[in-house]
Amino acid sequence: MFKEMTAAMKQRMQVLEDLDRRDRSDGTEPLKRLRQIPPETGKFLALLAAACPDGGEFIEIGTSAGYSSLWISLALHQGGKKLKTFEILPEKIALAKETFRAAGVEHLIELIEGDFLEKGSTLGEIAFCFLDCEKHLYEKCFDLVSSKLVSGGLLIADNAIDHYEAAKSMIEKAQRDDRFDCLTVPIGKGEFVCRRK
Repeated sequence: MFKEMTAAMKQRMQVLEDLDRRDRSDGTEPLKRLRQIPPETGKFLALLAAACPDGGEFIEIGTSAGYSSLWISLALHQGGKKLKTFEILPEKIALAKETFRAAGVEHLIELIEGDFLEKGSTLGEIAFCFLDCEKHLYEKCFDLVSSKLVSGGLLIADNAIDHYEAAKSMIEKAQRDDRFDCLTVPIGKGEFVCRRK
């Protein structure tokens, strides 16, 4: 996957990495920052997504500018799948559209504008979910996604280490749930991985 990345995708990733770095150092308020994952987390997500079951949707909750979507899309070239990614903020929706167009992956990604908690109930079975929205919403998102995950399906939640306290209620709920095997992986800002049995 990684060796097959196009020049257009690499170029767009670099643009977003530079924007993210600037956001973190120039005093941009948190909600307006890209707050995107580091490249090593992107590679981790792509590897996990590539190993997910064939049956079920691939979704992302919290698109931002589309950086993580690009990484996940690498796993979709082989299986004819499409990533459905949800974003609520208009300025980030505009950036994500620009990202997908510039990287040439519009055919692999469906950007759904609006609140996942309102729109996600219409989804069918889910094979892969990357959760990276506001952390106080994690538990509600888990409640909606967990019953839709297929056997062998994955839910991965970002910021499980650096925002542990904010994500704690969801993490503890998942760990108590006998349907899941869970592990926090110390990559990037901490990825909480739940696999449906």
